[in-house]
Amino acid sequence: MDFEYKPTLTLEPEAAAPAQQAEEKAPVQAPEVQSAANSLDFTIDNLSEAEKQAVRDFAQKIDITDSNMVLQYGTGAQKNISDFSSAALGNVRTKDMGEVGEMLGNLVVELKDLDISPEEKKGLFGLFKKAGTKIEALKAQFDKTEANVNRISEALEGHQITLLKDVATLDKMYDLNQAYFKELSMYILAGKEKLKEERATKIPELKAKAEQSGLPEDAQAYNDYVSMCNRFEKKLHDLELTRMISIQMAPQIRLIQNNDSLMIEKIQTSIANTIPLWKSQMVLALGIAHSQQAMQAQREVTDLTNELLRKNSQMLKTGSIEIAQESERGIVDLETLKQTNQDLIDTLEEVRRIQSEGAQKRREAESELGRIESELKNKLLEMKG
Repeated sequence: MDFEYKPTLTLEPEAAAPAQQAEEKAPVQAPEVQSAANSLDFTIDNLSEAEKQAVRDFAQKIDITDSNMVLQYGTGAQKNISDFSSAALGNVRTKDMGEVGEMLGNLVVELKDLDISPEEKKGLFGLFKKAGTKIEALKAQFDKTEANVNRISEALEGHQITLLKDVATLDKMYDLNQAYFKELSMYILAGKEKLKEERATKIPELKAKAEQSGLPEDAQAYNDYVSMCNRFEKKLHDLELTRMISIQMAPQIRLIQNNDSLMIEKIQTSIANTIPLWKSQMVLALGIAHSQQAMQAQREVTDLTNELLRKNSQMLKTGSIEIAQESERGIVDLETLKQTNQDLIDTLEEVRRIQSEGAQKRREAESELGRIESELKNKLLEMKG
């Protein structure tokens, strides 16, 4: 540590060492188990031999009959703890862990909002038209998110530095609280030693003297001394109440320090792991998008080639068959010859029939003409007679 506060016992409060402010130079240490110093059962056995001797020597200097001394007894140590408590409270009030938590939440939102798998357009030429746009959109999203992430990351790094300094300061505050606690405990132990001694020696002496003399002034002296001892005992009780504040401060300091350490770890994890992991995933996403673009382009080329080959093959097959069929045909189809031959036969037969019918009609006409002629001759002959 950069400082060492040694408990000092004095009957002059103004000579007591002022509460020291912890400097931001100590290395960061993990919270440690509360030592025996901050304990309600703190006794003289918890002190070193030099400290035990200092308590005993100081106890001999205490004058319970000195009202001003009793009133000021241990007030320097009390003030140190009071000022220290105010400093610790100020340290807590100046923290804004909500802002750090909000930044971590914003970081998560930024990383989640980045869509590395946008819906692809459908259609044969969809990818050729949209693949470049998709990659450009990914890059634009990445650039925007990266800017926000870097801004949040810088702010988190600033908070991390502040928290690291706070943890170091809290370490010093903890050690200083231990020293103040020990100092106040030594005042209490010295006072109890003196009170025990006075109640074992001085009070019995004054009581015996008053009982033996029967004088009112001796009885008053006895009562006054008992009252002084009781008042000094109440003063020691006040010091014990103040010591309780110091006892409570130790776990409170460690709790605050532990919370700071946890927040430092969260920030460190985000800066050292989450953000680089996200960036590497984004690089992979862009690489995969490029690969998919090339793969899809190759697939489209292959599919088009196969389609053309299939069409050409079909056309070749159809053309070859039609050519072979035509090449095997004669100049005139047999069916055509059969049809024309039948038509010719039918024509000749029809001509023959028509000619036969014509001959028959001519014969009938000749016969009719002969009859008409004969009838006409007969008529003429009748007219002559």
